[in-house]
Amino acid sequence: MDHHHHHQQQHHDHYDGGENDYMQQEDDWDRDMLLDPAWEKQQRKTFTAWCNSHLRKAGTQIENIEEDFRDGLKLMLLLEVISGERLAKPERGKMRVHKISNVNKALDFIASKGVKLVSIGAEEIVDGNAKMTLGMIWTIILRFAIQDISVEETSAKEGLLLWCQRKTAPYKNVNIQNFHISWKDGLGFCALIHRHRPELIDYGKLRKDDPMTNLNTAFDVAEKYLDIPKMLDAEDIVSTLRPDEKAIMTYVSCYYHAFSGKQKVSLLEWIRRTIPWLENRVPENTMQAMQQKLEDFRDYRRLHKPPKVQEKCQLEINFNTLQTKLRLSNRPAFMPSEGKMVSDISSAWGSLEGAEKGYEEWLLNEIRRLERLDHLAEKFRQKAAIHEAWTDGKEEMLQQKDYETASLSDIKALLKKHEAFESDLAAHQDRVEQIAAIAQELNELEYYDSPSVNARCQQICDQWDSLGVLTQKRSEALQRTEKLLETIDQLYLEFAKRAAPFNNWMEGAMEDLQDTFIVHTIEEIQGLSTAHEQFKATLPEADKERQAILGIHNEIAKIVQTYHVNMAGTNPYTTINPQEINAKWDKVRQLVPQRDQALIEEHARQQNNERLRRQFANQANVIGPWIQTKMEEIGRISIEMHGTLEDQLTHLRQYEKSIVNYKPKIDQLEGDHQLIQEALIFDNKHTNYTMEHIRVGWEQLLTTIARTINEIENQILTRDAKGISQDQMNEFRASFNHFDRDHSGKLGAEEFKACLISLGFDIGNDAQKRTGMMDAEDFRACLISMGYNMGEAEFARIMSIVDPNRLGVITFQAFIDFMSRETADTDTADQVMTSFKVLAGDKNYILADELRRELPPDQAEYCIARMTPYTGPDAVPGALDYMSFSTALYGESDL
Repeated sequence: MDHHHHHQQQHHDHYDGGENDYMQQEDDWDRDMLLDPAWEKQQRKTFTAWCNSHLRKAGTQIENIEEDFRDGLKLMLLLEVISGERLAKPERGKMRVHKISNVNKALDFIASKGVKLVSIGAEEIVDGNAKMTLGMIWTIILRFAIQDISVEETSAKEGLLLWCQRKTAPYKNVNIQNFHISWKDGLGFCALIHRHRPELIDYGKLRKDDPMTNLNTAFDVAEKYLDIPKMLDAEDIVSTLRPDEKAIMTYVSCYYHAFSGKQKVSLLEWIRRTIPWLENRVPENTMQAMQQKLEDFRDYRRLHKPPKVQEKCQLEINFNTLQTKLRLSNRPAFMPSEGKMVSDISSAWGSLEGAEKGYEEWLLNEIRRLERLDHLAEKFRQKAAIHEAWTDGKEEMLQQKDYETASLSDIKALLKKHEAFESDLAAHQDRVEQIAAIAQELNELEYYDSPSVNARCQQICDQWDSLGVLTQKRSEALQRTEKLLETIDQLYLEFAKRAAPFNNWMEGAMEDLQDTFIVHTIEEIQGLSTAHEQFKATLPEADKERQAILGIHNEIAKIVQTYHVNMAGTNPYTTINPQEINAKWDKVRQLVPQRDQALIEEHARQQNNERLRRQFANQANVIGPWIQTKMEEIGRISIEMHGTLEDQLTHLRQYEKSIVNYKPKIDQLEGDHQLIQEALIFDNKHTNYTMEHIRVGWEQLLTTIARTINEIENQILTRDAKGISQDQMNEFRASFNHFDRDHSGKLGAEEFKACLISLGFDIGNDAQKRTGMMDAEDFRACLISMGYNMGEAEFARIMSIVDPNRLGVITFQAFIDFMSRETADTDTADQVMTSFKVLAGDKNYILADELRRELPPDQAEYCIARMTPYTGPDAVPGALDYMSFSTALYGESDL
């Protein structure tokens, strides 16, 4: 298509507002994936009929559009008929590659006519892809039946549409606007026929509302009188909402070609008839027949063609003369109707020359081909002889049974050797195929001695098949034997892999079952029993493993027996054998009940030990707390001072008696302790008391009661000797107990100091430091203020009185001794009062706050508790009568 033409089409919209020019329409072919099934059906019918209308000129036709073009041969023929040109020589082979090559030759030819084949590939056509095949045929129809239509400056599709509109313009019920719904009522087809051949149709009788009659009338008439085959189906067109545009266009184009070319001269008809004869390249089978064809062709060149050359010249001359005469007489130039311009005749003649061009060459080639037959037959005999020599003895070789006595390594060698033979065999496949191909070719070329060639070829092929079968059989036998030997090898390996850990487990189990044990508690023996029960629970599983391992061994024996394979005697992977496994298993089974017995005996022993422990614990848990309670009670008696010292003494002696009466219980516990030691029991979780504890506690209790009785006796002696009253004694005890914070029955140095102050000793003014403590200097100052001549020696003297052993503590006895000495001194009362007066200044009272400020807290509170409020005339809130402290401490008589 020339550039101008293309350009003009690009700017020309369709009447139905559809696609751009048909070239672009083809670009869109592959995008039109959703081809309506009804359209596809219509296209299939129309395109098939259209192709056949051309193929019949070459004496052939197609039945199925996507099947019959698959080898490309009829496709090439179709293109040769409709173009009047020769295509490249087709491939005659039957293989896919040959078919693809032929289809590609056809597609290349179409492309050479300026058609862009978008996404139509030879492979799809060869594979019978219906959509692609229809697309390709449509491309051919467009190019060869529609593209060259030219009416009043418009061409191709638009030209065809314009031609239809011009021709049907006078018919009132016809309005052709497109190639689909405008044709549904059938009147358009009838109008076209009536316009050109009014005698064929009675147009006045047709009704617009009877489309079936109209369509069938047009189709029947066109087929009968115009040589246009039925390409459409009236029912399909009526029942489709919008008939397929491509099918309608194809059919309408046939009307155009029928009517526009009907006045063509007989020259064109002769050319049309002659071209297919020249294009028929079906070869003859005999040299004689081919020579006859060559004779016919030479006659055509010599006799039939020259007069037609003459006719063509005459036509051109007549045309030119006519035009000249018209011009001279001032008449308009003669325009021949479509299809029979001088140029049409020239192009048809060109096609004839083209068809003729390769014909003689083809004939000569065919004759040469027949000469090749003898050469082929000789080649066949040669190849067959070589092949037969190679196959000699191969069948016997393949039927050997050498694998039956082979070892695994032998088998592997035989397999390698066989593999090499198989590739040798494969290499000879080619020659067999060549022999068969030559025989085939000789048959196709109808070689006179074909029967003997075929017989020999058949024998070679049969023997080849037999070799293939034997090769396969030997291969299978070798592989089967290899598999069996490998299976045995695998089983040996599996036996070894499983026997080793199982053997190991049995040895471990025997060791554990004979292991001695040392336990100290029921829990420990229960732990061992549980572990033993767990071990026993694993025995069925272990027995299964043992049977599985022995099963592997039996499997090997079975294979050897069943398949009679050659097998080396022993397992190369292990020395363990089934006898050994069974012997060890029996030993394990025998040791289990022995272990059971030992555990039962130990369990009984541990239960007895536990009984001894509980027996001891039950008593110790009573005796221990009893001793503790008695200790505490003795402590309380000595602290609480109920009644006179004589009362206390009586009370204590009763305690002593009850303690001595408890002794048999201690002795019984000693007996139980003895049993525990004999049973080698070292621990007892049921009690925190050991015999050691109880013994020490008992000794302590006896010592404490004796010491306490002794202390009371001493206090009685002291009291009687110093003449201290019972009340004073009680006051001292109260003071002592108040400062004996830990109820130890002893005062520390600090506690002693506090106690002294509370009893009225002025131990110096600690106002500067407020630490609540005194160092040695403070203490010395305090003692000086009490009236002692306090040198180093004097301070040491007092400390040595109260703490003779320098233990840093003062016992109640020492305290009483010191206090009885101090209270016996009548000056002390005056000194206490003097101290208070210093604190009171010139007042008759002292403030609780002043005491709190000057004394450590507990000392201050002690004093305040023993004073009464001051009620004199100058009293203030919180005033205390310090005289009352002296009265409380010493009684009225001392002051």
